[in-house]
Amino acid sequence: MRILSPDDIDFSEYLRETDTQQKVRTADVWLDEIIESVANPKPKQVCTMPWHKTESTFNFRAGEVTVYAGQNGGGKSMITGQIALGLIKQDHKVCVMSFEMKPVRTLSRMLRQFSCENPEAPRFSNKVVYMTNLVNRFKKFSDQKLWLYDQQGTVSMQQVISVARYSAVQLGVTHIFIDSLMKCVSGEDDYNQQKHFVDELTSLARDHNVHVHLVHHIRKQTSDEIKPNKNDLKGSGSIADQVDNVFLIWRNKAKEHKILAGGQVDPTTPDCYLMCEKQRNGEAEDWYSFWYNKECQQFVENYGALPSPFDIEGDY
Repeated sequence: MRILSPDDIDFSEYLRETDTQQKVRTADVWLDEIIESVANPKPKQVCTMPWHKTESTFNFRAGEVTVYAGQNGGGKSMITGQIALGLIKQDHKVCVMSFEMKPVRTLSRMLRQFSCENPEAPRFSNKVVYMTNLVNRFKKFSDQKLWLYDQQGTVSMQQVISVARYSAVQLGVTHIFIDSLMKCVSGEDDYNQQKHFVDELTSLARDHNVHVHLVHHIRKQTSDEIKPNKNDLKGSGSIADQVDNVFLIWRNKAKEHKILAGGQVDPTTPDCYLMCEKQRNGEAEDWYSFWYNKECQQFVENYGALPSPFDIEGDY
């Protein structure tokens, strides 16, 4: 686990791919590559989300961009944090750029998801000992596989592109999380800048063979009990057109409102849906139902299911 600061990076060097010789090559280079791929085929690397129910219908392909969109407080950062932990467990290198939360808060949430426990629970009488042991296990789990960019508030899209390219080129990062799009483009109605930024991200993902995970927001609905669709993404309609995958995160507000009102609910009714509204290079656009485990802030795939055991040295 490492923290990147703006002082670590020469932004001008990584703002744009400048080595033309790397781009213009004779056809022989690719023809030889085709022969090599037939003669010595590499095993297909499957990169999945941390739930069994999604494995057969969705995986993260290198060179793509995935958007996760939802309402404010809808669980976007929570679910992408869990996905990031799943990628680290699969031995991928991850960089998290959150412009809405400080690294300490991001890591505190990831520690809770990692341990499948709430550190504030009364049963942990000696919290210093507990947290020291937990942090040491997390360091071992994330060693050389997790970087966080220390920058909050609005940031220029040129700076984001530079950090992403630096992460791919210098750190070998394969998954880049950006939270969120609206923090990278000034003005919700600046559709041209939004289009340009997402276009830059798709080019970066393709050029460096990485997967970019982009958090976004949806427009305010007439009711938060209405399920949104990809046309409800805030800003330019080209966002959904340009990226490879679009997921909408929708909390079951009707269930929540009924519980708050003291009504009876069916606990087997899902708390949340992760709705795949676009998968350019896949065969399915499924809606996945989840239940929220408040203790560890994980989304589990079945009612009553245990959370994902990222902390293999923990006590379950």
